Amino acid sequence: MLSPKRVKYRKMQKGRIKGVESRATQLSFGSFGLKALERKWIKARQIEAARRAILRYLKKGGKMWLRMFPDKPITSKGTEFSMGGGKGSVETYVFCAKPGRILFEVDGLKEEVAIEALKTAGDKLPLKTKIVKK
Repeated sequence: MLSPKRVKYRKMQKGRIKGVESRATQLSFGSFGLKALERKWIKARQIEAARRAILRYLKKGGKMWLRMFPDKPITSKGTEFSMGGGKGSVETYVFCAKPGRILFEVDGLKEEVAIEALKTAGDKLPLKTKIVKK
């Protein structure tokens, strides 16, 4: 085993998104949900934009559940940097979406309003989505 003095930190690799989702594939909280149909990185800003789009439709009634969290840091060195000098600083965080994952759930809305809200949220995300209901 290496001593703590020699190991400063572990670099996070990009990795690949393989397979289909095994968790959060069924509606658990709400009556309507937005399901991912392809694998893609979803940035934290895109998640926030979709969340705000749904909140506009909720107004006073209804409830929304977010079934994803951006926990993978993405680093960048920026332009005008020469090679070397270590790893770049963290620029953003992403969620690695797999096909079959429920991304958002809503409840307490009429069917037309819920579908419209989820369709608007799906337009804000970089992957193909499908609206599912209980």
